[in-house]
Amino acid sequence: MFRITALTIAIAAGIAAQPANADTVGVHNSMIFADHHGRDMQLTVYYPAQNDTGALTSFAENPVFFGNQMFEDASVVEGAFPVVLMSHGLGGRAAAMSWLAAGLVEKGAVVIGVDHPNSTFRDFDMLAGMDHWTRPQDLQAALDHVAASEIGASLDMSRMYATGFSYGGWTALSMGGLRSSADGYAQYCEQTNGGSTHCNDLKRAGIDMRALDADQWEASYRDARISAVAAIDPAFTYGTPQDMADDLMEEALVIILGEGEDRLQATDIFETGSGFAAKRPDIQTQVIAPAFHFSALPLCKPNGAAILEEEKDDPVCSDPEGADRKAIHEDIVQAIAAHFDL
Repeated sequence: MFRITALTIAIAAGIAAQPANADTVGVHNSMIFADHHGRDMQLTVYYPAQNDTGALTSFAENPVFFGNQMFEDASVVEGAFPVVLMSHGLGGRAAAMSWLAAGLVEKGAVVIGVDHPNSTFRDFDMLAGMDHWTRPQDLQAALDHVAASEIGASLDMSRMYATGFSYGGWTALSMGGLRSSADGYAQYCEQTNGGSTHCNDLKRAGIDMRALDADQWEASYRDARISAVAAIDPAFTYGTPQDMADDLMEEALVIILGEGEDRLQATDIFETGSGFAAKRPDIQTQVIAPAFHFSALPLCKPNGAAILEEEKDDPVCSDPEGADRKAIHEDIVQAIAAHFDL
């Protein structure tokens, strides 16, 4: 699956005070109006900060997950910084990806994330959330808002990138030009015989991929301002025809978590999955193992797995044997930062 469950995101979105990744990461939260949704959405901006200003805060802190130390509403360090647009997974929140944002800020970037309407914890609609084209629009609206704000002078608009995890990985690839076939994905769901948790979720929700707006689904949502994209375990690569795969920019990185049984079928791009990698052998791919899909969630506390088991939630803290989630995060940050030349 690439859907993060309710308890997981409620925990990941929590705010408390404790551990630290860096003392130079600033964070600012606000609500902005999204015209294409006709309502507000949450915007989170992470940026290089002056560490003698702002309130020290920890994001993604809870009895299950460790957090990331940041200075809330701190002053921005003087300079012009490259911009990374960051997209979360289905049912997730930007807060759950704060470890990635913090790592990229430490490399010298400003990171802009949103809680995508209709595909966010406590704001979830399976049918409306399948309108994947609204997600690039969310990030573009967020970028426009930030560029017009006080921090806008600190953005180097000539160096813009997009990244994301799971459904957010697809969002990043979409902004890099990749297109998808609604009919192709429908065929995948029909052929998987219950092997895909996402297809199972669609079936339970009574959603027929072939009944969706094929023109909007298959249109291009490339943003010409984006110089490169990086996706972590991206969704929706099944059923992508060669001509749509060809539309993805060459400056793309796809990170796949896990090998063999540890790899999530729904986000597998190799011959064991969608076969997308073979359609674009020129793009950069990197496998991180041992790992699994939810290794991209925040670091778990010692009792995290037991708490999730007691709550009958997904075992998102139970990484494969030999996996080191902190090292996995560091590898992901390093790979994306290098790809974006940060």
